[in-house]
Amino acid sequence: MARTDAEKTVEAAILGVAAWTDRPVRYRPVLGGISNTNWRIEVEGEPTAYFLKVPGRGTEMFIDRAAAYAASRQAEAIGIGPRTFDWLTGRDIEIAEFIEGRRVSTHRDFADPAVRAEAVRVYRRFHAAPPLPLTKTVFDMIDEHKAQVAELGGHTPHDLAFLDRQYKAARQALEASGLDLVPCFNDPMPGNFLIGDDNSIKLIDFEYASNNDRIYDLAIWSGEMFFPESVDREILEEYFGRFDQTLLARLMVHKVLADIKWGTWAMVQNKISALDFDFYKYGIWKLMRARSIINDPRWETFLRDV
Repeated sequence: MARTDAEKTVEAAILGVAAWTDRPVRYRPVLGGISNTNWRIEVEGEPTAYFLKVPGRGTEMFIDRAAAYAASRQAEAIGIGPRTFDWLTGRDIEIAEFIEGRRVSTHRDFADPAVRAEAVRVYRRFHAAPPLPLTKTVFDMIDEHKAQVAELGGHTPHDLAFLDRQYKAARQALEASGLDLVPCFNDPMPGNFLIGDDNSIKLIDFEYASNNDRIYDLAIWSGEMFFPESVDREILEEYFGRFDQTLLARLMVHKVLADIKWGTWAMVQNKISALDFDFYKYGIWKLMRARSIINDPRWETFLRDV
């Protein structure tokens, strides 16, 4: 009964799942996300609904679907992610259990210290798991997106040379001090945290997961949730059991790198995505926020202290 191209695509996917053959199936869109189209699937006789993700146009440019599936399986194994199914992995379509009894988080949730502490606990568990099959640092991500913007003729900021100098300085400082590579989530938008009534958290959407620097994962979460520096200090102490200036410096430098990464990513999406989202505005704002830290009088001190 599909009427739109998106519905035709999801119906074709449903027909491709042998376990659902000749069984009545219902589907409806799940709102949220800025890369893919997502669907709730209900199969008659099944005790649970399913979450089905159809990759967005062009996302193969920066998402390794096999690596994402491996990260999802790892999260499932350690109890912080939903059950996954491999029925359509050969077509790069993800299917997972649709988690009931939890709600999508909001920024307001993370104003609660108890929720933040639970998120830190979840991060520590993921970071302590075995290495993922994909190692992709924030430097790899930024370089990839810079090349893609150039190839696509995407927008570049007026002060590109300045931002590039700061990126290279940050990279040189962090690489000289050494990267702490662990499995990282890398994509902490609020919709990727599912919160239970007891404040427990499950993570979903491991598309960008990779082995990356541990503090980058905390930094991008801090940036996504608009945490002030006072909360950054609390997060570091909660995670490491201590606070010092080196940890704060690494966090602040990684916050700049995260915003440069996503600001550049947005300019790629602005050229290729078919989704109704203002990627240009999103990217410009991310780069503005990166500059706000670079222009902090302590920026050079942060670079020295990492």
